[in-house]
Amino acid sequence: MFSDNKPTISFELFPPKTEEGHQKLLATIDKLCELKPNFFSCTYGAGGGSREKTLDIVELIQKKHRVPAVAHLTCVLHTKDEIKTILQEMKKRGIHYVLALRGDPPKDNPGWTPGADNFKYSCELVAFIRQYFGDFFGIGVAGFPEGHVLAPSRDLDAQYLKSKIDAGADYVITQLFFNNQDYFDYVKRLRKLEILSRVIPGILPITDYSGLVRFCSLCGASIPREVHDIFKPIQNNPQKTLEAGIAFAIKQCQELLKNGAPGLHFYTLNKLHPMDVILKEVRI
Repeated sequence: MFSDNKPTISFELFPPKTEEGHQKLLATIDKLCELKPNFFSCTYGAGGGSREKTLDIVELIQKKHRVPAVAHLTCVLHTKDEIKTILQEMKKRGIHYVLALRGDPPKDNPGWTPGADNFKYSCELVAFIRQYFGDFFGIGVAGFPEGHVLAPSRDLDAQYLKSKIDAGADYVITQLFFNNQDYFDYVKRLRKLEILSRVIPGILPITDYSGLVRFCSLCGASIPREVHDIFKPIQNNPQKTLEAGIAFAIKQCQELLKNGAPGLHFYTLNKLHPMDVILKEVRI
């Protein structure tokens, strides 16, 4: 995925819950591939409810479109033996890329806690993959420019990231953010710890202000005053929101690339638009 050392473009997808949604996603993937991404990633729900769909999507992208694809893998609700079985299935399908995540307990089981036969941290998952599968998998991990919501401090959060890299992770994809300085400061913290891996910024184009506020309240990402000032007054105007979201994303991406970001990872929400417009401008 990173063979030429140039900035990468990548798209994150999620498995739809219905067959109609699945067919729409396949058509969207066809269009997204025309934008020539370096790779895709695909999520799955806690406990693996959509795991087979995730692997199907990743396998299709690789075989039909000849584009690398990353399968998300979380620790939550899985025993170590189950994790091993999942990884063996990925290997059987020729899936070489994993995003190793701790994951959050599902809504229907919020009190779940790991036991002796579960992984507690994603660094343990990374080490497990390396122990049993060597270099077969390229392993990505999550990074948090503002610090993970459960981390006592940003410096300690950077130490947690280092534990993932030391365990065998190859690169980092960050949680979404809207203040680029948070990303630049994060990379500086990691470099001080001699972490030289790629840290790819995660970008969410803003298309729904109220939805954004709800989502960020759950994931811990902050919303700068600038974003509120731009989008709150137009939140009931979908077209103006879309246009402002495109402009904001273009500006954010251009600044990131200008200052050395090694790529852009877009949370597409399974949509082609506005990715097509944003990338056209960013690539210019």
